[in-house]
Amino acid sequence: MSDLLTVEGLTLATSETRLVEDLSFSIAPGERFGLIGESGSGKSLTALAVTGLLPPAIRPSGSIRLGGTQVVGAPERALVRLRGDAVATVFQEPLTALDPLMPLGAQIAGPVRRRLRRSSSDASRGAVRREVMALLEQVRLPEPERLTRAYPHEVSGGQRQRVAIAMALACRPRLLIADEPTTALDVTTQAEIVQLINALVKELGLGLLFISHDLPVVGQVAERVMVMQQGRAVERGSTARVLIEPEDAYTRRLVDAARRFDSALEGRP
Repeated sequence: MSDLLTVEGLTLATSETRLVEDLSFSIAPGERFGLIGESGSGKSLTALAVTGLLPPAIRPSGSIRLGGTQVVGAPERALVRLRGDAVATVFQEPLTALDPLMPLGAQIAGPVRRRLRRSSSDASRGAVRREVMALLEQVRLPEPERLTRAYPHEVSGGQRQRVAIAMALACRPRLLIADEPTTALDVTTQAEIVQLINALVKELGLGLLFISHDLPVVGQVAERVMVMQQGRAVERGSTARVLIEPEDAYTRRLVDAARRFDSALEGRP
């Protein structure tokens, strides 16, 4: 089976510096792959490169093949088609992804309607509404009828993130990118969102690129991981091996810091 995403020799640079250098990895259909690193390591820039959403000042080189299509150098028209159909992203803070002035149901309806029209399916108001309700149920949101009429500020952070996941799934992508999707949530809600993402990836057969600095969270999601430091890959392998027996000094520091933090939490009254 061919890989869903293949990145080879990816370099991201401005006129002054290289932000990501010679990065290579692949994700097979149904595989959960994690990118680990501190802020500024190049994780999110890599995700933006995969979706063709890099800022104009950053120039990509190398190869990114997504479902057989070359992303680097592709015209914007081709990239627009890929986004949603081939790849969709769930971001860290759903408030930045949701329109504060639009009901949640209408926000999910937009990408649903586009998908139905592209596939020459029934895109009537009733058909779109049925799809929206099904997506809200799929992400385990209670009272979906009420939520379609609610605005982002009227629901909790966890519910907003579930709506953002529903929007990402609306066009039935083959690859889901989750970029720090639990960072802005409390611990209990984090666990629920991680459980939901794992379940949806399995149910839908999606490939997953999961980006986080939180090693315990990555350990609950990814089968393989790659650790990034200052734009370079410093270690990669199975999640269990990397998080239990890290080989690179930087990875060991990250793992040790996570262990100390967990121990401190366990010692709190």
